[in-house]
Amino acid sequence: MKNNQSLNDIEKNNIEKKENNNKLNNLKKNNNIKNEESINKYKQKNTIEYFKEKNDSYKLEIIKFKTKLKKYKNDIWDLKLRSQAEIENIRHRSLLEIEKAYKFSLEKFINELLPVIDNLERAINLKIIQKNKINSSIIEGIKLTLKSLLILIKKFGVSIIDEINIPFDPSKHQAMSLIESDIIKENYIIEILQKGYFLNNRLLRPAMVIVSKIKKIEKHN
Repeated sequence: MKNNQSLNDIEKNNIEKKENNNKLNNLKKNNNIKNEESINKYKQKNTIEYFKEKNDSYKLEIIKFKTKLKKYKNDIWDLKLRSQAEIENIRHRSLLEIEKAYKFSLEKFINELLPVIDNLERAINLKIIQKNKINSSIIEGIKLTLKSLLILIKKFGVSIIDEINIPFDPSKHQAMSLIESDIIKENYIIEILQKGYFLNNRLLRPAMVIVSKIKKIEKHN
């Protein structure tokens, strides 16, 4: 009887051990599943965060790239505007230089020609020649030559300074002497001794002139 009871106890204990082992295994299994789920969740979370960080990084790079691209576009536009302005300035300067060269290329030649004109005018103004009927044809030839020269130089922008009864202007007149006058205003041109000339508003030679001054009133005792 006792032996049967002991056998039953042993079997009972074995069953309990087996159940306990099963429970333990199940518990381990459940724990492993939970741990695996936790690990998977952690990995998933890390993966999401990783790609989120990458996405944010890419977005930042795109923003930087767009900023640089905009700056490059602005720089290219500014360079284009500056280049166009510089080209326009060069063109303008070139035109001015060409115009300047055109206006004053004849300056040296005309300066050489002025003494010839002066001599022709002096020849015409000589009273001895004018009174000499024998030389009348020569005088007419000189006048015609002078007229042709004056017409020619005027075509190239030469203007003559030969007015009288105007105020003395040191920018175009050279005073050779002063003469008292009670008729003409003070500091006015009375006579032209030698004509002056401009070339396109540039003074080639000032006119040599006689200038008026106030006539002194003599005091009588």
